[in-house]
Amino acid sequence: MAIEPSIAALPQRIERLAELTYNLWWSWHPQGRDLFRMLDYGKWKFSGHNPVRILREVDPERLRAASTDPEFLALYDTVMDRFDADMAGRDSWFAARHPNALSGPVAYFSAEFAIHSSLPLYAGGLGILAGDICKEASDLGLPMVGVGLMYPQGYFRQRISIDGWQEEVYSRLDFEQAPLLPVFSPDGKRILTSVRLGDRRLFLAAWQVRVGATTLYLIDTNVEENSPYDRDLSARLYIADREVRIQQEIVLGTGGVRILRALGVHPALWHANEGHTAFMMLERLQEMMAAGTPFDRALELVRSTTIFTTHTPVPAGHDVFSIESIDRYLSDHYTGPGINRDSVLRLGRSHYQDGGFNMTALALATSGHCNAVSRLHGAVARRMWQGYWPQAKREDDVPIAHVTNGIHVPTWVDPEMDRLFQRYLAPDWIDRHDEPELWAGVADIPDEELWRVRSRLKMKLVNFILELAQRGWSSRDMEAQQVVAMGALLHPEILTIGFVRRFAGYKRPALIFQDVERLKRIVGNPWHPVQIIFAGKSHPADSPSKWSLHGVCTSAADRDFQGKIAFVSDHDMHMAHYLVSGVDVWLNNPRRLQEACGTSGMKASLNGVPHLSVADGWWHEAYNGCNGWSIGDGAQPASPEEEDRVDAESLYRLLEQEIVPLYYDRDLNGIPHRWVRMVKEAIRSVVPAYCARRMLKDYTNQLYLPRETVQCAGGPPDRSSLPSL
Repeated sequence: MAIEPSIAALPQRIERLAELTYNLWWSWHPQGRDLFRMLDYGKWKFSGHNPVRILREVDPERLRAASTDPEFLALYDTVMDRFDADMAGRDSWFAARHPNALSGPVAYFSAEFAIHSSLPLYAGGLGILAGDICKEASDLGLPMVGVGLMYPQGYFRQRISIDGWQEEVYSRLDFEQAPLLPVFSPDGKRILTSVRLGDRRLFLAAWQVRVGATTLYLIDTNVEENSPYDRDLSARLYIADREVRIQQEIVLGTGGVRILRALGVHPALWHANEGHTAFMMLERLQEMMAAGTPFDRALELVRSTTIFTTHTPVPAGHDVFSIESIDRYLSDHYTGPGINRDSVLRLGRSHYQDGGFNMTALALATSGHCNAVSRLHGAVARRMWQGYWPQAKREDDVPIAHVTNGIHVPTWVDPEMDRLFQRYLAPDWIDRHDEPELWAGVADIPDEELWRVRSRLKMKLVNFILELAQRGWSSRDMEAQQVVAMGALLHPEILTIGFVRRFAGYKRPALIFQDVERLKRIVGNPWHPVQIIFAGKSHPADSPSKWSLHGVCTSAADRDFQGKIAFVSDHDMHMAHYLVSGVDVWLNNPRRLQEACGTSGMKASLNGVPHLSVADGWWHEAYNGCNGWSIGDGAQPASPEEEDRVDAESLYRLLEQEIVPLYYDRDLNGIPHRWVRMVKEAIRSVVPAYCARRMLKDYTNQLYLPRETVQCAGGPPDRSSLPSL
């Protein structure tokens, strides 16, 4: 259980505002957001849309006035009625289609969860996906609990120095103003459990985040029983130090299982999101063996209730720990009845000659169902892990399926697009958005009206960026050239391209600068100008990507690019909403076969922003020739340098010959009808196929419910102590 915090005393008529405040359900329900906006618009805006902070700071007189305001009360009652119906879940998809199909919830383990910007515990796409899954589970009525880590310092806030370098700023989360609650036992005591890390015991507590009907538990090491060093163990996300990394993953996997046990939560299924979570399976194996179940049978039982999703399409991206580290931190797993060191180490042995303990290998050995996150990634994963199944004569025989990722549509649709869809698709479109036939109605939206909405969304983005730049200037955090580089000179009528993603080498953020003079001609065309907005963070330990980011920032400050190239710092979920809806084209150019899926382009397409991308990840299966553009010809390059040359040439050609002319081809009223046709096709073809609703229904129908078949049984070539299922 969780004890409600003390916030401003609420009048009895609206006392359930406290309950709503601490459930992030409001974050994807427009009327829920409107309720807090109406309560105090100024505080809503300047708190970063954080109701907890609003209720802590709002004038008590305003609360009393709201409790007698007929307009506010009508909205309050409507919101609470919808909230109660969603929490009950009686009319949900899962209750209607699969009543009593699960004996308990699905336990979804992930290293990060991105729910809302008021809870900044995420780094990028993996966390966004996990958050979207939690929200969609609530919408569908699928019983689910999430398990992650509590990062009081989060990832980092990004600043750009005067000379264009990323600076990482860490600040502690103010727990008093965040939508999460400490977890207590029925007798009012903080629930604690523990794990052993070598020769010391680490104590763990938990925080609860309510995500609609889904509950997320975040494990925290900052408790009095731990040493100062251990209290900071879970402070930051994705620390590069390998010793800290393995300890965090033990806390997540082993500690996550023990937290659920301490809470009395009994999952029917366990879903591991990426290899970071794989110690969860090892802990359950040890539990069963400690209860007297033989190793072979215990492994079979763990597999039969475990789903593993892999996201990493290159061997170097998977966590591999030294055998010495495994011996140091998992020695207590060697001492249980029927299990020994060799048994544990064989579970983490991969067919790669990495000489260590591979977390993805551990996940594959202990999961009954494995999936990649796009159709192309499924082929890549089967090829990459074929050596793990020596009995698989062909790649297609490798038991790794795919479920292509999707986005949580209610979270990512802009309110103006929402109103447009209500008017021309159906008033209840949001409840039916995975129905392909519904989206044929996009063709009925008048071009003029859709173009007006798209123009307003770009104006909102430009104003948002201008406000950020002005705020930086007024606070003396920026010099004049930084204000310009951040986008103070962007124009709302110019074709705007967005490159918004984590800066990493394989994503090639600098590809468009391959021929600087040609790019200058493209963006500087006096009749058909182009502007490009960059945003994203480099990992603090990734020096090459920091150099790439520095190059983009330097270009943004270059006199020839000023007003045409902008780098907007400190990208987060709040900023992402403006970017995915406000640009005209969404650019993505990773190296082929190195992006497992990617979802940001799905968010953009939902809001009428066509995708311009290499045919990798989800775009390989989504591109139909009319809903965006595909970079390159798909041929396998002879070298990375050749790939860069060919793709840059393709990108420039697409801009010069197709994209720019299409955007500026207007009728007498200034409407680009052929462009709008592509916008409509992007919406129609992408939304129903690449939404989290379709994704989670696929997980349920293909992986969660048909548990009688153990599809992913396999293991490394040396399997002398493992069963053959």
